[in-house]
Amino acid sequence: MAQVHLQRIEKVYPNGFKAVHGVDLDVREGEFMVFVGPSGCAKSTLLRMIAGLESISGGELRIGGSVVNNLAPKQRGIAMVFQNYALYPHMKVYDNLAFGLRLSGTPKAEVDARVRDAARLLEMDHLLERYPKQLSGGQAQRVAVGRAIVKKPGVFLFDEPLSNLDAKLRASMRVRLTELHRTLREQGRASTAIYVTHDQVEAMTMGERICVLKDGTIQQVDVPTALYERPANAFVAGFIGSPEMNIRPAQVAVSEQGAAMAVGNVPLALPAGHAQRLAAWVGRGLRFGLRPEHIVADLSAPGVDQLTDLVRVDGTIRFTEHMGSEVFIHFDLGDVPFTCRASAERLGDVLHKRRGERHRFGFQMGFSHAFEPEGDGRNLLL
Repeated sequence: MAQVHLQRIEKVYPNGFKAVHGVDLDVREGEFMVFVGPSGCAKSTLLRMIAGLESISGGELRIGGSVVNNLAPKQRGIAMVFQNYALYPHMKVYDNLAFGLRLSGTPKAEVDARVRDAARLLEMDHLLERYPKQLSGGQAQRVAVGRAIVKKPGVFLFDEPLSNLDAKLRASMRVRLTELHRTLREQGRASTAIYVTHDQVEAMTMGERICVLKDGTIQQVDVPTALYERPANAFVAGFIGSPEMNIRPAQVAVSEQGAAMAVGNVPLALPAGHAQRLAAWVGRGLRFGLRPEHIVADLSAPGVDQLTDLVRVDGTIRFTEHMGSEVFIHFDLGDVPFTCRASAERLGDVLHKRRGERHRFGFQMGFSHAFEPEGDGRNLLL
């Protein structure tokens, strides 16, 4: 395994377009790091620069302590799994796994041992005599991963390897890849892994740490729970989480009743700690944030009375989405739209109400966020 260190990394194309803007990042030895962000944020470009498939315009890239800016991909101690798997169609699975090792002059006995070890690890011993056209998408994906494993690299690079699979298979392969990384670690063969995806569910379930990117810059790097609970800015808050955080224009107001966040002309009382940190923003516009699960749909449910900083407000029902064990309730607070995420077992009478009817919701203001009004919007409560 090897540490990957990026210092002021830049990518500028010949036409002058700057895709990567001075990225600084340390990927720890043996870590599973995920790069996530919307299309066009340069996450794949950054991965390809680490792999040596894209040139580096500026900055320094170190793998395992050595500067590799000008080294060829095969000299960097990395193995890459691509989105399209890139299997040789005329070769059986065994030969696809063995090809790179044979090319590098690895002894025949060692090639066979590595191939069969990888096949056992990925539970594909029975596939070794098949051709790629005889494989399912999930099986082909495992072969592509196996081809990386046999190289025993210091760093695994994954470029959206699950994007071509259907939803069910993608979910099962997420688990398989995560378990594979941990199994290799337990066997003393840990490798650093960098995984690129646009799917925040993949990022949250797979990454030990996550690097959120936008427009070629890093927005935040942290463990999944910290990204979710303490987003650095409004972009991260809105990108991480499904359904996304409610982020709405607001204003901090002070009255005899205390400080409140005014959203759509509806005052939402602020906890004392929040009010203190937002004192400089009284009378100024900002953005209010609250995750859908921190809006309570059934105020008569057991335990609701014990919730601290709960503000009860009346909303107007727009529509509901039934998601099985959960229900998403879309409503308006004044003229501002919100989404509530509730357990199907804790809905009270809201499901019996029609579009346009009123319903009382509870806002857990202790979980609320406040973001600067412009740009990506720094979180003012961190």
